[in-house]
Amino acid sequence: QVQLVESGGGLVQAGGSLRLSCAASGSTRGIILLGWYRQAPGKQRELVARINSDGSTNYADSVKGRFTISRDNAKTTAWLQMNNLKPEDTAVYYCHAARLTFNYWGQGTQVTVSS
Repeated sequence: QVQLVESGGGLVQAGGSLRLSCAASGSTRGIILLGWYRQAPGKQRELVARINSDGSTNYADSVKGRFTISRDNAKTTAWLQMNNLKPEDTAVYYCHAARLTFNYWGQGTQVTVSS
C-alpha cells in the first residue's frame, strides 16, 4: 500500500510564498511522483504542474513563472515552490503519483491566499 502525504499548505497574503512537499511512503517500489493538482470550491480538479518521464516540466498557464515543481532522484518526494501567490490560487492542492497503471493521490493540503 502507498500513502502520499502532503504538507506545507496554509494561509498567506497575496504576493507571499509557500512550499508544498509530498512524500510517498509504504510500498514505494516503482512509484513515481508525477505532479500537483488543485481543486477550488465549486470547480473541477486541475493540473498545476507536472514532471514528465524525461524530467521536463509542464505548468498551467495561470502559474507559469510563479510556481516551480521539483522531485528527488528516487522520484518519491516532490515539492512545489509557489511564489507571488494570488487569491485565485486558493484551493486544496493534491500530489499525484503512479505505478504502472495505478494512480495514487494524497489527502490534499489547503492553500489560502488572502487579498
